[in-house]
Amino acid sequence: MTYDFHMASLRNTDPPEVAARGSHARSSSRAKIRSIALPTEHGGWGFTLEPILLGLLVAPSAAAWEISAAALGIFLARRPVKILSTDLVRGRWLPRSSVALVFSLIYGGIAAAGAVGALLTADGPFWIPVIVAVPFALIALRADAHSKNRALLAELSGSISMGATVAAITIAGGWDLALAFGLWLVLAARDVAAIILVRGQVRRLHGKPVSTTRIYAVQVVAMGVVAIAAATGIVPWLGLLAIGIVAGVAVVSLNREPIQAKVIGWTQIGVGLAVVLVTAVGVNLT
Repeated sequence: MTYDFHMASLRNTDPPEVAARGSHARSSSRAKIRSIALPTEHGGWGFTLEPILLGLLVAPSAAAWEISAAALGIFLARRPVKILSTDLVRGRWLPRSSVALVFSLIYGGIAAAGAVGALLTADGPFWIPVIVAVPFALIALRADAHSKNRALLAELSGSISMGATVAAITIAGGWDLALAFGLWLVLAARDVAAIILVRGQVRRLHGKPVSTTRIYAVQVVAMGVVAIAAATGIVPWLGLLAIGIVAGVAVVSLNREPIQAKVIGWTQIGVGLAVVLVTAVGVNLT
């Protein structure tokens, strides 16, 4: 009897503290896995989903959904591939490396399945814009491997490469190459203008000097490029209005007090959605 009582008392020693430690450990483990499995940059979601949404709105098809799945798989794979490549470059293998490898294979499998499906159902050579996007993607991946993904060139390259999705979707739907690349051009102009603006906004938020002239110049160039494309007939004129929205946000943002990073992010999500919808309306009206 004494022995049983003693063992029971040992098992019941500080149960709340033990349970709390166990719960904290499980929560910490889930957080670590989440940080490896999911992208940490919220802007990346917009740069990935905008071309997917635009493509599905203007050229819906079975291949469009398959290419969308492939693009989403590639985007999701970037975070674990970044972690894995960074560890390999530094000559180390950590517990996180194994987790990153697993998720890289899972997301890579999704991308591969989407690509194979598109090859079977597409009505056009959708791989052409994918090949064109490869150099941009390689620049972004190299920056990831060397932990320089915040560099301007890396951010621009990564966003531009993901924009190829809209060209791939529309070509798979039987579109002319020039028109498909025109939509990619609109999104690329939006990406460049937005990234330069956001970087300037973040610098203002932290009290650092910002060249508003440079930001305005980029907005003007972006609008000029899209205007030329519209004049040649490869993008709808409403595409120019869409880029004008980005420029308008730049003017308003730089003439008011700095706003918090979260507000900047949500604003850009709204701007991106507006660019997609206005451009899609322009396509359907032509």
